Amino acid sequence: MSKTVSDFVINRLSDWGIKRIFGYPGDGINGLMGALARAEEKMKFIQVRHEEMAAFMAAGHAKYTGEVSVCLATSGPGAVHLLNGLYDAKMDHQPVVAIVGQQARMALGGSYQQEIDLISLFKDVAHEYVHMASTPEQVRHLIDRAVRIAQAKRTVTCVIMPNDVQELDMVEPPRKHGSIHSGIGHSSVRMLPATDQLQKAADILNEGENVAMLVGAGCFHAADEVIETAELLGAGVAKALLGKAAIPDDLPYVTGAIGLLGTKPSWDLMTDCDTLLMIGTSFPYSEFLPKEGKARAIQIDIDANQLGIRYPTEVNLHGDSKETLRELIPLLKRKENREWRNKIEENVAEWWKVLEARAMNSADPVNPQRVFWELSSRLPDNCILSADSGSAANWFARDLKIRKGMMASLSGNLATMCPGVPYAIAAKFAHPDRPSIALVGDGAMQMLGINGLITIAKYWKEWTDPRLIVLILNNGDLNQVTWEQRALAGDPKFEASQNIPDFPYAEYGRLLGLEGIKIDRPDDVVSGLERALSAQRPVVLEAVVDPNVPPLPPHIKLEQAKAFASSVIKGDVDAWDMIKKTYKDAVEEYLPH
Repeated sequence: MSKTVSDFVINRLSDWGIKRIFGYPGDGINGLMGALARAEEKMKFIQVRHEEMAAFMAAGHAKYTGEVSVCLATSGPGAVHLLNGLYDAKMDHQPVVAIVGQQARMALGGSYQQEIDLISLFKDVAHEYVHMASTPEQVRHLIDRAVRIAQAKRTVTCVIMPNDVQELDMVEPPRKHGSIHSGIGHSSVRMLPATDQLQKAADILNEGENVAMLVGAGCFHAADEVIETAELLGAGVAKALLGKAAIPDDLPYVTGAIGLLGTKPSWDLMTDCDTLLMIGTSFPYSEFLPKEGKARAIQIDIDANQLGIRYPTEVNLHGDSKETLRELIPLLKRKENREWRNKIEENVAEWWKVLEARAMNSADPVNPQRVFWELSSRLPDNCILSADSGSAANWFARDLKIRKGMMASLSGNLATMCPGVPYAIAAKFAHPDRPSIALVGDGAMQMLGINGLITIAKYWKEWTDPRLIVLILNNGDLNQVTWEQRALAGDPKFEASQNIPDFPYAEYGRLLGLEGIKIDRPDDVVSGLERALSAQRPVVLEAVVDPNVPPLPPHIKLEQAKAFASSVIKGDVDAWDMIKKTYKDAVEEYLPH
């Protein structure tokens, strides 16, 4: 049998080092599915329950491996379903190639069934490279360029494959005018700023007395250099949410997350610093950075487009974080006065006491902070964490102490619901010998996560270490938005939009052959977590938690206090309960325990 275009596509992806494809079948990609069946020994097809999940899994796989990942969907609706997950990958700078089917070439332009202008549809999310195959001779360079550009630019690319082209015999491009002969391979570059700019940055940092550092996901490979820089400068280090695993939380000068989900030590660090060094982050919220003009600032980023857009930086160092810091460190002078560092460490130590005290406050029935606080000290070494958007992200950001060797991520810049479970599944395929834990709210579980449990049930026996925990905060409420309605809009909880149906998550897990554990009393938190962490199969861990435990911001602005008061005055259904719990958590900041 002659090799088809589809066979070539799968083999070419394999030659690029890609080992698995996340997707869902459909008649628009029958040719590619046949090729996958013929290439099972070199390319594994991971069947998901929904194409959006395929794109999320590809994004998560890229985050946890640093490699190009691939998702596959049929024409029309399948292609449309990929978009949200692809935007998640694009906005968090992850290399993902989307391959989508299309109707036969002769039907295009004829309003045929499932015919969508896919080039226009993907032109934004895959703007660096999106093309449709029209002849077999073209396919080689389409695949090569899609993978290479995704890898080089850390972005999303897309190749559209009409179903008739998929079935054609593969023809290599002829050696003639107008043909393209592409090849495989991509080498990384050592990207460094100019020497004079490094010296200028060092001079500013050496002159500063109160230095703050803000690091993001661009520092995942530069932890040692970040730590050495912080030690020399006597700096405190705050972390953007995507950079939670960039350096360990058990370092005494790491102030934790920054922003609305951040910590008070991070707020104080930014408020009181006179010099700011931002590394590998595009943290968007300027109100949580120093006031303009109060601090001199330097930024390091591998993407020149991200330089100087969050704060008026004095020196913009275009380069790789690790390599740039290596060149910068010899130019830095160790600060002998450690008063600033000592103050930071005192604030951090006090903050952990505050978080513990808040976690131990009573709630009805279980305090969500307690669940995360108790989980933190019990996290397995080298575990991989994923969090969903929603109130779970608050406790992920604050209460979990990341240790060296762990990985953690969530949807950062898109901040979409639903990636928590797909990320955790992708982590198990990427690292089958490491425990994976998804931290998810009940809203995200009902939207897409429940379907992800079916995928877990399908594949878990293939993993070397079967431990995958889906921790669900069951509070019957779309909690993050409920609090935003109160604190930002000044409106009471709108029950018609915020209350969601009850669902037996743990029971459903058991129905699928997984372990199902339900925590609905404070006394069961520790035992439930320990059961889940020692289980020999994936676990659905359902924690019934109080929706009225407030996700207090690190600094309460007058506008937020007024809005909160307004929501109470207007008759919030849970007004008295949330006032009591907000008071208790606020008091802990001043008198922990």
